[in-house]
Amino acid sequence: APWPGIDAMPLTLQRSDLQRSSHYIGGRWCEAVGGARHDVEDPATARAFASVPDADARDANAALEAAHAAFPAWRAVPARDRSRIVARWNALVLQHKEDLARLISREQGKPLAEAIGEIAYAASYIEWFAGEAARITGDVIAAPVAGRQMLAVKEPVGVIAAISPWNFPAAMIARKIAPALAAGCTVVAKPAEDTPLTALALVALAEEAGVPAGVLNLVTASRANAPAVVDVWLQDARVRKLTFTGSTPVGRHLARASADTFKKLSLELGGNAPFIVFDDADLDAAVDGLMAAKFRNAGQTCVSPNRVYVHDAVHDAFVGKLAARVAALKVAPATDPQAQIGPLINAKAVEKVDRHVQDALSKGATLATGGKRLPELGTNFYQPTVLTGVGNDMEFACEETFGPMVPVFRFDDEAAVVAEANGTPYGLASYFYTRDVRRIARLSAALESGLVGINEGAVASEAAPFGGIKASGYGREGSRHGLDEYMHFKYLCQGGLG
Repeated sequence: APWPGIDAMPLTLQRSDLQRSSHYIGGRWCEAVGGARHDVEDPATARAFASVPDADARDANAALEAAHAAFPAWRAVPARDRSRIVARWNALVLQHKEDLARLISREQGKPLAEAIGEIAYAASYIEWFAGEAARITGDVIAAPVAGRQMLAVKEPVGVIAAISPWNFPAAMIARKIAPALAAGCTVVAKPAEDTPLTALALVALAEEAGVPAGVLNLVTASRANAPAVVDVWLQDARVRKLTFTGSTPVGRHLARASADTFKKLSLELGGNAPFIVFDDADLDAAVDGLMAAKFRNAGQTCVSPNRVYVHDAVHDAFVGKLAARVAALKVAPATDPQAQIGPLINAKAVEKVDRHVQDALSKGATLATGGKRLPELGTNFYQPTVLTGVGNDMEFACEETFGPMVPVFRFDDEAAVVAEANGTPYGLASYFYTRDVRRIARLSAALESGLVGINEGAVASEAAPFGGIKASGYGREGSRHGLDEYMHFKYLCQGGLG
């Protein structure tokens, strides 16, 4: 019989009120204006276990009205007081990390231990921006003439629209909302249709932390209704910034549609990350780094290595070590405490991974391990896979797989592999392993990506600017620069002081 999935473990939260099933608009938990709802499915079983409101344009507009009305008062709150509220939110998130993790595992599928790790990651951004809120500064400019004072001050841009993805349902929305609140902006938000429950729980804790009514508003919508919701925010000039994490095609649409109202944009889009292993690399460290970078969240991350290049001299040794590690990964639902790889988000995701694997095999690739679905576990499970003998004529080479598949290329020339690594429209993340300090300097400069992991596979940090270049978007999240994305400069020039 199929593995019973997470249904074998009742969704028992220490605080049952954290599983919300309503919009949050203007400080009220409410239903969609039209009364529609949509289901939330457990990816381990492909069965619905909850439902949330299915918003339309009317709900989106109500959220915007609330955020617009709340902005003048919120921007006037002293920065240190905003800092304290965001810090209380962080404390509540950490206090309830197990409940939040259970919601993530249930609606997104990742193993519980990994979900707890995501909550810690989400909280790190909330804590970081709580601190940054109290450190907002401008510039005093040396006046070129006597009797004049010149200042540059930072101000919140206004209402923010935040659209977050399903792969990290806590971390991605936290690192958008936290800096917005810290800067003095108000927020309208829409989480991914697959994973709304985690976002709703985070909003409930923000309300508990003292975020005033109307400052933070969240609506949920089905895949079919999402465009109508977002279009309201795109077309309305009262939304002064849009922040989005997701696919490049959707990012292009948002950029075009934002142009008429000149919105500020942060777009963290698709990737096609290279991972390069040179002949002088520490192979064990390189395998460790690849495992961390590739198989977190079953490969469903935007910075996941999509193309692995290994020098001829160490190719066979590296593949042997890698295949052994990958074959040993435990694939299971989140109910299994030993699970390391959970289900993919839905059947469409599984189809894409399998299509890439089968396409590669049909064009001459060799299977080192994995390569098949796991129907005995459920609809959405796929074996972690390693392929060798791959080429640029294969589909994965130009299309992000977003799943647990590692294709390994051979190379023997540094300049050629750098050209291959850069030979993609995307530029989010790159990784390389070498012990040669001169090569480190060369590749750090040559690789075309917003993030570069040098002998390191886990690069994300709340203290560092996260974001891409080229078709991977623009804008940065995290770091002190992440707060500036939610503010603008105002230049003040006062004369007659002489």
